[in-house]
Amino acid sequence: MKQTARSASTPEYHAVRFYENERSLARIVATFLSDGFMSESPGIVVATPVFRGALLRELIARSLDVVQLQRSNDLLLLDAKDTLSAFIVNGEPDAGKFNDSMCEVIARACRGREDCTVRIFGQMVDVLWSTGKQDAAIRIEMLWNQLAKTETFSLLCGYAMGHVVKEASRDAICSHHTHVVSADGYAADFVFG
Repeated sequence: MKQTARSASTPEYHAVRFYENERSLARIVATFLSDGFMSESPGIVVATPVFRGALLRELIARSLDVVQLQRSNDLLLLDAKDTLSAFIVNGEPDAGKFNDSMCEVIARACRGREDCTVRIFGQMVDVLWSTGKQDAAIRIEMLWNQLAKTETFSLLCGYAMGHVVKEASRDAICSHHTHVVSADGYAADFVFG
C-alpha cells in the first residue's frame, strides 16, 4: 500500500478503525471524545444501541458526567439506523438530505460557539456495509469529505472486521480517510491508495 496525499476536500482528521469487538472500539472512541471534551469540543456519536451503551460505560469509567454532557448538548447520541433513514432515498444516500441532517446536528452541538470543531464518531457506514450496501457506505464517506469544505469536524468511523473481508474492500475504505487507527488508539498519519 502506498501513501497518497490528502485531497483538498478531505477533513483534516477523518479516521477509520477496523475493530474486532465493540468493547475495544468503545475504549478508542471514549479517548477520542474525552480528548475533545478536555479542549471544549463537543462530541456526536451516531451508532447502534449496543455500541452507545458500551461507550457510555467507558465514558463513565473515566469519571465523565455523561448526563451533564448530554444536557448541555456537548454529547449527542444518535441512533445509526434512525439517522440513516433521514437521508437514504431509494437505498442511496441523498447528498442534500445528508448535508441538511449533519449540519443541523453539528450546529446543535456547537450552539453558536466560534471555532467549534466537533468530534464525531460514526457507525452508519458499518451498518450499511454489514447489510451488503458497500456502495452506499463509500458514498457516505465521500459525503463526509465534501461536508468538510463547509463544516469543521474531526471524524472517526468504525467498521467491524468481520464485515470487511477482502483486502480490496479495506483499501477502498481507507482511500477515503486521512488516518487508520490501530488497536492501541494511535492513528497512522496517511491514507492508503
